[in-house]
Amino acid sequence: MENEIMLTDAGRKKLRGMTPKEIVRELDRYIIGQEEAKKAVAVALRNRYRRAMLPDELREEVTPKNILMVGPTGVGKTEIARRLAKLVDAPFVKVEATKFTEVGYVGRDVDSMIRDLVEVAIRLVKTEHISHIEENAKRNAEERIVKLLCDKAPKRTVNPIDILLGNKPKEPELSGEERERLNSRMEDVRLKLAAGLLEDSIVEVEVEESLPHSDIPGTDVNMSDMLGSVLPRKTKLRKVTVREARRILTAEEEQNLIDMDAVYSEAIERSEQDGIIFLDEIDKVAGKASGHGPDVSREGVQRDILPIVEGSTVNTKYGPVNTEHMLFIAAGAFHVSKVTDLIPELQGRFPVRVDLNPLTKEDYRQILEKPDNALIRQYKALLAVDGVTLEFEDSALDAIADHAFECNASGENIGARRLHTVLEKMLGDIAFNAGGGDAPEITVKVDEAYVKAQIGESETRDMHRYIV
Repeated sequence: MENEIMLTDAGRKKLRGMTPKEIVRELDRYIIGQEEAKKAVAVALRNRYRRAMLPDELREEVTPKNILMVGPTGVGKTEIARRLAKLVDAPFVKVEATKFTEVGYVGRDVDSMIRDLVEVAIRLVKTEHISHIEENAKRNAEERIVKLLCDKAPKRTVNPIDILLGNKPKEPELSGEERERLNSRMEDVRLKLAAGLLEDSIVEVEVEESLPHSDIPGTDVNMSDMLGSVLPRKTKLRKVTVREARRILTAEEEQNLIDMDAVYSEAIERSEQDGIIFLDEIDKVAGKASGHGPDVSREGVQRDILPIVEGSTVNTKYGPVNTEHMLFIAAGAFHVSKVTDLIPELQGRFPVRVDLNPLTKEDYRQILEKPDNALIRQYKALLAVDGVTLEFEDSALDAIADHAFECNASGENIGARRLHTVLEKMLGDIAFNAGGGDAPEITVKVDEAYVKAQIGESETRDMHRYIV
């Protein structure tokens, strides 16, 4: 369709067949409860596809309806945004508002969130492009390995002036008989390589020396890039196995086959049209500036974030990036401050507000085993590696959920993260003693009595001391 904006092919196919109800069902696979928040983000995601179908003159007028999530820690705010981005392979970055400081203070500037998003988009697009040329890169790498295994000639010294001028040394001419012998040997090596007989053979490959990555604070300028554009890349010879050489040379060939200018251009477009920025701890910068102390730049940070959310152009080393059609999802507990403590202009840029509910005992129970990435499933898989089979009875899951709920109620409420604490304490001895070549395979049945014996009912009020 002529009017469609940039959406990934996979993302467009998914969105074309996914209604908001189906998006919520996908989120239900990983997140328990919080139906209102799921509905809000599902509509926001579907609206992107709807906007892509609009005529050009109307499409530019439609801007995302940014979302403000209000709820205690550990109830799924970040996970909702992250899973949303994964649904359509959209560039996603999570930033903490507390990392930013007002212009004039030491700290990260707000533009860095856009630069981070572009970097994520570049990795995303580059991975997609690599998947298209992966087979060619592997074939080229195999051919280079064949030449390395057949070339027993001593390394020729290279003139430094040729390196500066980019001149490559000429290969010596071979006679017809020598060329025929070499071709025969290469064919023999090629067959052995395909059969996996040469994986442990040693070859000498030339690799680039990587310079330490050092950014100038507050800018997008990297010293290594600056020096690299003036001086030639420094290389060194490494003796590695064929297995390792294949990995190194395949990566080099992928880099050679990819058009990085096209990657940068598509990544910027993807960031502008599909990008999702999750602004966490927005409540920590709420409140009026007091004029002194650590709170002096709170309102200043809000005013610096405002133009990014409103829509502005940020200069990056890959080109200018417009933020007008990015989706911003802000989140905060708002225990101390209130949403109304944010400056009015910023409040107006988050028209969709959803309140996330604290987790109930039943929520904790479901989180343990219902999601696709359920904690119980994770612990079973981890300990199965060392020959330990965990079997959880329903009474044990109920006891874990009850204990986590009571700990959060009587101490610091850290939401679902409390389950990690309880499970680590409960399974600590098993995890420590498992493993070793002579360890027998065992089955551990976990019931309510085992849970209480490991955790101890009397420690309900003191569990916060295990939280770092």
